[in-house]
Amino acid sequence: MGRRPNVYKDFPESPGIYIYSQDSIPIYVGKAINLKRRVASYFRINLEVKTRRMMEEAQNISYIKVGNELEALLLEAKLIKLYQPKYNIIAKDDKHPLYIQITKDQYPIIKTVRKNDLNQAPNLATYGPFPSSTNVRSVLKMIRRIFPFADHKIGKKACLYSQIGLCNPCPNEINNNQDPIGKQIQISNYKNNIRHVKSLLDGKIDYVKSELQKEMDNNSKNQKYEDALAIRNKIHELEYITKESTNVDEYLENPNLGEDIRDGEIKELGKILKSFKLLTSLPKRIECYDIAHLQGTHATASMITFVNGEPEKQYYRHFRIRQSKGNDDYASMKEVAERRKKHFADWGRPDLIIVDGGKGQLSMFKKTLETEGIPIIGLAKRFETLIIPTDYLGTATFREHRLPRGHALHLVQRMRNEAHRFARVYHHKLFKSSLFESKD
Repeated sequence: MGRRPNVYKDFPESPGIYIYSQDSIPIYVGKAINLKRRVASYFRINLEVKTRRMMEEAQNISYIKVGNELEALLLEAKLIKLYQPKYNIIAKDDKHPLYIQITKDQYPIIKTVRKNDLNQAPNLATYGPFPSSTNVRSVLKMIRRIFPFADHKIGKKACLYSQIGLCNPCPNEINNNQDPIGKQIQISNYKNNIRHVKSLLDGKIDYVKSELQKEMDNNSKNQKYEDALAIRNKIHELEYITKESTNVDEYLENPNLGEDIRDGEIKELGKILKSFKLLTSLPKRIECYDIAHLQGTHATASMITFVNGEPEKQYYRHFRIRQSKGNDDYASMKEVAERRKKHFADWGRPDLIIVDGGKGQLSMFKKTLETEGIPIIGLAKRFETLIIPTDYLGTATFREHRLPRGHALHLVQRMRNEAHRFARVYHHKLFKSSLFESKD
């Protein structure tokens, strides 16, 4: 492949796996949270000798987009095990590869082991090899906060991790429980946690979410509201670390699954908006807007742009709100719409605009751009509801459409979250700068 610096220019800025190949045979497999940024790092001038040699031998680089860091970690391990790429095998960490193992004890423990320590005792499952011990421990740490588990043998006292909720219930505590019914409940809870962790490591992320949803519904029906609330919190935490999720094995069957999912998202959203006669064709370029301020101070707005379901950061824009009432979201949205209207020629025109907010924010945007012919919808945070402007008997009204779980919901959530993140970045920058401004 040589040193062609533009080879990665069309790579997405999303999680995934990248594969360097020689004669169509993988010679190195790596994972990345941001594929474009990670692959770009290989084109620096100063590379380690081994990395430089790999780059000289590689004739091609490909990638597989995934939904989140956990999927990337698991898919990386599966591909390394499948292809045995030579530069993964001779990597420094792989002299003693790291694995995750779930033991077959009375109270199974989850631990990381080196290759030399594998199969020293019966186990329920083994995962790996993983090329980066740091990544493995980071992901396990995230999972453990949701589904606590032990990594120690049975002892007399509850372990230190039990005091901070990472080993709960602790097998030592279970063993010392003299209440038969209470002990059985603890055993069931502990083994449930192990089962969920195993399913996650098997790549069955949606299955785990579905199981938790059933548990939450059953507790709610039985009026065990505290238990239902605790499970709901687990679902939210799991969604946070996995975001959109897919069974990892599906990426092995279809390396273009990421693109297929994005196509499905756009088609599903387009179908919904076509049913309201808001669109006649699929929206290729979508812009999303959000406002950020702290009690009216340092108000900012963001414009983020997705093209074909992927972020296109060259089209992102920040706005520093100029109007005096920074806590007036309606007036702020009106100002942003007016400023955006001046740049259709040089910034380009979107096929669809999403405004983070309800009818008020949407009305301001729509009224300002009503002569432009661009479809505009709102997204209300409560229940992830689309606010859709309609014309009923000559009167402008709004209809609400609550998005069910699925592709369209994933797309608008990703856009809304990205717009919120981008707005907060600029807001924090302005706020931080104000702290250092000299005062007379």
